[in-house]
Amino acid sequence: MKYIIIVLMFFSTSIILSQEKVERKDKKSDSLFVDRKAKPIKPLAKIKGDTVGLTIKDYKIISFQRDTTFLDTTLTIQKEYKYNYLREDDFELMPFSNIGQAYNSLGLDLERVNMYPSLGATAKDRKYLEKEQIAYYNVATPMTELFFKTTLEQGQLLDANLTFNTSRRLNFSIGYIGHRSFGKYNNSEIESGNFTTTTNYSSKNGRYALRAHIAAQNILSQENGGLAEKELQFESGDPDFINRPRVDVLLDNADNKILGKRYYLDHVYKLVRKQLDSTRFEKTSLSIGHVFDYETKYYQFIQSSSDTLFGDVIISPIDDKAYLKTFYNELNAEFYNKTLGKLTGGVNIYNYDYYFNSQFTREDGTVIPNRLNGTELGIGGKYEKRIGGFDFNADLKYNISGNLTGNLLNVEAAYNINENNKLKFTLHTSSSLPNFNYLLYQSEYLNYNWDNSKLFEKERVSSLKGELNSKKWGNLMLKYSNIDNYTYFAPVSSTVIEDGLENAYIKPLQENSGISYLKAKYEKEFRVGKFALNNTVMYQNVTQDEQVMNLPQIITRNTLYFSSDVFEKAMYLQTGVTFKYFSSYNMNGYNPMLGEFYTQNKEELGGYPLLDFFINARIKQTRIYLKAEHFNSSFTGYDYYSSPGYPYRDFVIRFGLVWNFFS
Repeated sequence: MKYIIIVLMFFSTSIILSQEKVERKDKKSDSLFVDRKAKPIKPLAKIKGDTVGLTIKDYKIISFQRDTTFLDTTLTIQKEYKYNYLREDDFELMPFSNIGQAYNSLGLDLERVNMYPSLGATAKDRKYLEKEQIAYYNVATPMTELFFKTTLEQGQLLDANLTFNTSRRLNFSIGYIGHRSFGKYNNSEIESGNFTTTTNYSSKNGRYALRAHIAAQNILSQENGGLAEKELQFESGDPDFINRPRVDVLLDNADNKILGKRYYLDHVYKLVRKQLDSTRFEKTSLSIGHVFDYETKYYQFIQSSSDTLFGDVIISPIDDKAYLKTFYNELNAEFYNKTLGKLTGGVNIYNYDYYFNSQFTREDGTVIPNRLNGTELGIGGKYEKRIGGFDFNADLKYNISGNLTGNLLNVEAAYNINENNKLKFTLHTSSSLPNFNYLLYQSEYLNYNWDNSKLFEKERVSSLKGELNSKKWGNLMLKYSNIDNYTYFAPVSSTVIEDGLENAYIKPLQENSGISYLKAKYEKEFRVGKFALNNTVMYQNVTQDEQVMNLPQIITRNTLYFSSDVFEKAMYLQTGVTFKYFSSYNMNGYNPMLGEFYTQNKEELGGYPLLDFFINARIKQTRIYLKAEHFNSSFTGYDYYSSPGYPYRDFVIRFGLVWNFFS
């Protein structure tokens, strides 16, 4: 609640100070920033006494990788695809019925972002913002973005962010994402809150630069265990059960929760810098840097009384809680030369503490420890250079001591054939232990206690990806991956699956033989006048000795839409229909106790169409969205599942907006 109050105070200040509208000089349109061209806008702002014409390039968004983009208030079909709870294109995901409940994977990216294990509960933490997802800002005047969208029954989704500065060199942002959705089915309410604040600073002489953020996040979910009588109450289409609260579910007293806090700092000082050349780029520089990252996070499963769904219980009520505290420090040095390129090298110390509050002893006297902790010492390096027309980037991380020893290498080469055609190749190799909940877990449920910390081998991943982005021919991506010691959750025997007891016998397992995975994705849009057909098609093939990695072979999404200025160009309108389909396959099951998906080969799902109708509009810098989701649900059959026992949502109409305003 205190975070909401802080955000509202900032927004109130911003609105009070926003007495004048910011408009473009271009009299042909009243909208702000209708394209990415840097055209001046009115009124002129005074920054440190200088009158400066503001452009889109004065509102910069800087990613974790230090890539810079500019504020974009246009309305495109890509914005339609990203207008959701995750605020990202969910083409390779299958959402559950409630907003933010869980997402089953239709496609995989096996590449690791870092080489250390995470806490786990990966089915629940997609909205948990990692440090790589935090953006920093450099703006000319205070800017606010409001994202709003309705949810299901009671609740709403609001993403509010305010960014401002005290000078052009010192920028701040403060944001809060508040979400609540009651859901259509019993005991499926979802709540989440993500508070973030960032700062971005550079000194007047350009020698010192700093960026930092604080993030406090929580995700709370009620868990109903899926449908109890799915054939009778859902698949039959019985009118008595179209009112979804009448449908029986397996659990009515279970909740899980993720909560985390993070403090991050990355700063650098230039020891040596030579005078800028005529293109305003430094010729040579030498810098030292320091990175600090401290995070606490826990996953909790609570149940007021035990249930046979998860097997025998040790004690009731259930309150399982897994903690992870991490502390990361890195010292690095960076040398840059216009001719030689940019070379960075550093050393890092990573301290981790993964633990439970009690120690478990089996009937045979075997003790399962309640803690995995230690200190890792690693080195890393980066290199960037333009070589013979290729933009070359390499990133290496290597652990030299510690129980989690691993390594990670990313190499990227990008080549611009011409202004309309671009090539990019990416090589990835990594070796790392699986997430902590695979290695060690303790629960009040007897079968959910294991210690694999000395048994499991490191997962080894290697992949090669090629991309061709062409304005004429479309975008093509080909990726071939191989993984050894693939780690997954699954029931331990086929007998319990046939009896419907798979959730009582879920265990972490490793596949000793290698798995090969091929992914091919093609995107192309065709235009005729004001009509367009946007197409995305993906093909996947998995080669494996045992069926442990299940994915659909074909996924397609096709959007036919109309775009035009209306009302004498006062509004830009976009409306159309989106068709999505994926071939049937053994879709992963969902385990609410672990907050994880598990491999199942009993039930084949998929092969059904999903149709959405949308009407979107832009008025100045406001984008308005209206969508009829899954409007074909009542006439194409009640077989649309997101996971065994968990249906996808029925037909629903939702609306919202994204609004940028300036001070």
